[in-house]
Amino acid sequence: MGSSSRTPQKVAVVMGGPSAEREVSLSTGKECAAALREAGFEVVEVVADRDLAQDLMKIKPDVVFNALHGRWGEDGCVQGLLEWMQIPYTHSGVMSSAIAMDKEKSKEAYRAAGLPVAASLLAQRDEIETRHMMEPPYVVKPYNEGSSVGVYIVQEAANGPPTLAPDMPDELMVEDYVDGRELTCTVMGDRALTVTDIITDSWYDYHAKYAEGGSRHEVPAKVPSEIFDACMEMSLKAHQVLGCRGISRTDFRWDENKGLAGLILLETNTQPGMTPTSLSPEQAQAVGISFPELCKWLVEDASCNR
Repeated sequence: MGSSSRTPQKVAVVMGGPSAEREVSLSTGKECAAALREAGFEVVEVVADRDLAQDLMKIKPDVVFNALHGRWGEDGCVQGLLEWMQIPYTHSGVMSSAIAMDKEKSKEAYRAAGLPVAASLLAQRDEIETRHMMEPPYVVKPYNEGSSVGVYIVQEAANGPPTLAPDMPDELMVEDYVDGRELTCTVMGDRALTVTDIITDSWYDYHAKYAEGGSRHEVPAKVPSEIFDACMEMSLKAHQVLGCRGISRTDFRWDENKGLAGLILLETNTQPGMTPTSLSPEQAQAVGISFPELCKWLVEDASCNR
């Protein structure tokens, strides 16, 4: 069941879910639901739980707008459910969602495509807490979470390995710390939109991402044209390599002292946040696409059997 020339009338905006990003998803969902109503759709807001399939069977939507973030909603699981139910849905399909959510698997795809990424490895948490798995500075984080959830930065001055929170998973990613400016670029279909320079007092953590005033966004980024163009080209290539659909957002670090060689691809988010402080709607606005127009485009781009 692919996208049709007939504009779907009933859209179920699915939000919430059980991941660590539940609150962000609820905010995204509310904003998208309001924008879709403004665009003329009949919208039903669905807070996802274990009864999601039954809820959707009762609602009988033409399209599901997937506003979930994190595990279960962004990693191919709910996409598989929607495929089985034959309901067209927004954003990426099962395989690309699963690969993009697994940071090590996506890095393998990037490396094979010649995209520059930071050195990394997967290790057990007891090893990570016992010894330095690589020379500091390095980062320890879950390899399948988003929104900077559960990220530890081990500085060069660290006397020993990190002590991790009890709720951290048993297997984690250890990644070389990449210094520099935080740049990001949204891809919409087959088009890279623009580049944003994310300016914060420290690093782009959960607070900086979602709190009012947590960060400042310079759109378009004031960087050399070769860096700007490289971000646009690499973002589109990452979107294509992973097989993404709809919109995605790829994040970079750039060490300006190293020129183009200092540009490193961090990760691709297949379901970027759509909150008042989110980057992708801001980038769309910068190139003349309003928030309701962006949400409408996503609904019209929805499909399944992918």
